[in-house]
Amino acid sequence: MDVDMHDEASEALRQDLTCPVCQNIFSDPVLLPCTHSFCRDCWHRSWQGNRSCPICRQAFTEDQAIANRDLKNACETFERQTNWRETPKPNEFYCNLHHRPLELYCEKDEEPVCVDCAKMHSTHRLLSLKDGVPLCKKELQLKLDIFEKKVDLYRKMKHKLSKAVEYVKQQAGDADKQIKQEFERLHNFLHAEENMRIEALTREEKEKIANLQGRISKTEDHLKRLREHVDTLKKEMGNEDLPLLMNFQKLKRNAEWTKTDPKVYHNDLLDMSKHVGNLGFNIWKKMKERIKYYPVVLDPNSASPWLSLSPDLTSIRESPERLSVPDNSDRFDPCVFVLGAEGYTSGKHKWEVTVDDNPKWILGVCKESVARKKKFTVSTSRGVWAIGLSKGVYTALEPERQELAVSPRPEKIRIKLSINEDKHEVSFWDAKIAKFLFAFTFNMEEDDKEKIYPIFGPGLHSTPMVLVPGKIAVYTS
Repeated sequence: MDVDMHDEASEALRQDLTCPVCQNIFSDPVLLPCTHSFCRDCWHRSWQGNRSCPICRQAFTEDQAIANRDLKNACETFERQTNWRETPKPNEFYCNLHHRPLELYCEKDEEPVCVDCAKMHSTHRLLSLKDGVPLCKKELQLKLDIFEKKVDLYRKMKHKLSKAVEYVKQQAGDADKQIKQEFERLHNFLHAEENMRIEALTREEKEKIANLQGRISKTEDHLKRLREHVDTLKKEMGNEDLPLLMNFQKLKRNAEWTKTDPKVYHNDLLDMSKHVGNLGFNIWKKMKERIKYYPVVLDPNSASPWLSLSPDLTSIRESPERLSVPDNSDRFDPCVFVLGAEGYTSGKHKWEVTVDDNPKWILGVCKESVARKKKFTVSTSRGVWAIGLSKGVYTALEPERQELAVSPRPEKIRIKLSINEDKHEVSFWDAKIAKFLFAFTFNMEEDDKEKIYPIFGPGLHSTPMVLVPGKIAVYTS
């Protein structure tokens, strides 16, 4: 009887020392403000999910859970005295608190509960497991759809990035070829210039030396004759007095020397300043005749896939087929445009474009933020200030189109852009006869620091639109 009473007491004490969550003796217990205690790990897992007490659902903050040292000591004493072993953990499909099957689903807490838990979820909507599963699956299906779309997006982007790698390699190859061709052209000019200057130096050296050698021979002949005169005079001066006096006039006449004395003249030497003076500058000045300077070059990374650019980025025309180029954010598509490579925020800039007999084109400037990936009507309201030719009519591309009286038909258009702090102006001219065609004046907001770029729309025609080289002048002081 005493043994039974002892077992009952031990069992009652065990119940008092059992965590209501894991149903094992408390391990490192903590005390919540609501006076309920739990194992530290059980409390931590519960707090991360609900931020409230697993029993009474009273909310609390993490720092309000304090170590329950008295309970911890009591648990350790109980385990030593009774040699207690933890009972197996309940089945994962049973409520840890009440050891009853999980038969209900709490929509608010998004977790299955047992029937005894219902009183702790009295203000929540409880569903049967059968009704709760479709709700969860529906929400998960939405996420699944999002992830599947992202998978497809990432797969396509991976393909695009791989294509971009190949395109970069192609660009590098084209640039390498263009660089080598240009340097070969310059090297050929320098080699030709070097050979020409060496030949001129060699020719002058031979001429100077031949002239000096001829004068050396002539001087040697004169030297021989002078020595003969010296010997003759010495011999006659050694004669008797009377014969010397009788021969004096003849000797005097023969002793006259009318030849010019030899000397080295200035022009006998090489003209060193002609050959090496300012050599590098003179070569560079001469080289400018073989070098072209373009105030504007084209940006191939902005070009429509239907446009083909020349290797030196100075002309553009319709491509017979759509080019395989990356769909980068700067590229115009579907609009058929290309920008200049450099944008401007200040200063004065000028460039010319040859349009020849192209029946349709657009030329002007635009904001950097101009639409790239959608069709739009070219207009000042879209951040584009341009004129164009279409169906034989020249037009200023404003919201209300303004027809321009242009005669004769210009073959070359000059564009002038002036940007200062509060005012922007772009004007258009017939470059061949310097005739003014039209001008836009527009203001930019103080906080609008966008760059202004040249924009080119050659139309889908075989006639190329060609940038005109600028003039190169050399100034010295």
